[in-house]
Amino acid sequence: MKLALFLPNWVGDAVMATPALQAIRREYPRAEIVAVMRPVIGDVLTGLHLFDRELHVDRRSPSPELTGRRLVKRLRGERCDTAVLFPNSIRSAWWAWRAGIRRRIGFARDLRGWLLTDRLVPQPKSRPHPVLDEYLRLAERLGCRNLSLPMALAVLPKDRETLDAFWSSYPSQWRQSVVCLNTGGAFGPAKNWPKEYFAELARRITDQLDRTVLVVCGPAERDDARWIAAQAGRPTVLSLANVPLSVGLTKAAIAEANLLVTTDSGPRHFAAALGIPSVVLFGPTHPAWSDTRDPRTISLQLPVDCGPCQRPKCPFAHHRCMRELTVDAVFRAVHRALREFPASGSRSAA
Repeated sequence: MKLALFLPNWVGDAVMATPALQAIRREYPRAEIVAVMRPVIGDVLTGLHLFDRELHVDRRSPSPELTGRRLVKRLRGERCDTAVLFPNSIRSAWWAWRAGIRRRIGFARDLRGWLLTDRLVPQPKSRPHPVLDEYLRLAERLGCRNLSLPMALAVLPKDRETLDAFWSSYPSQWRQSVVCLNTGGAFGPAKNWPKEYFAELARRITDQLDRTVLVVCGPAERDDARWIAAQAGRPTVLSLANVPLSVGLTKAAIAEANLLVTTDSGPRHFAAALGIPSVVLFGPTHPAWSDTRDPRTISLQLPVDCGPCQRPKCPFAHHRCMRELTVDAVFRAVHRALREFPASGSRSAA
């Protein structure tokens, strides 16, 4: 058997797909598995050894090596007999069909049913449900039996070394009890909690709970991360904004934290997959879509009359769902999480 797995495009979705991906690898240990993904998804899943080979595609990239046309040509050369389509896009189904893959498993959504051989009926979008469960349905259709595996991620030694280099500039005791803050998200500004709230939260955590606060970020959030650390005005509120950033470094930082406080964005799933408690701040998105049933996750969301709207930008400009989620409420959740889930993180375990 030779499988082509078309992986989710979003970081968080890729992490939520790991139970299904592990089920496929375990069910078919001798199969040759080719994974089709954006390059960043390869960075997220590296170290899990779930695939034999990766094919990268990114329609937003200027590189001719990452075009859909180039992907189809390479897939034809692979001669895969079965494709499993985790994205619901018509584009992924079209690529699999054009590549001549005989069996194509996916959800019959967005007018692409005619491109599939195994058409799974999706649940209606009007009924929020865990994406993780849909991914497991794909694995089940492929014949997988072990559908109760946890989410998983790996942290590479080189990323731990980069984190070691960052911490070498600070007193060693600061690293022993860390709360990470993650402020950004690719979905849009509607998911963002105000940065001044994050700065105040960081002050309270270090002043009242005697913890070091580390603001993690991607390249697009560097300025906000710097601002939060500076505005907090405490030496034990730090950020990764001034070091070379990578997905691996973010995973390494979260893996040894006691807690992650985060918006509903990809890194929140790093915490769940790495066994780290989290406080997740929801605004425009329904928590059910990204529910992983992790008992160490505390979800906070205000019941506003206009939400959850699932919009990337607040259509009314008031952004009540996030602006009215107070620092007091989030701090109480942080205190509760640290009390109920003590000594988490690889540094604490060590």
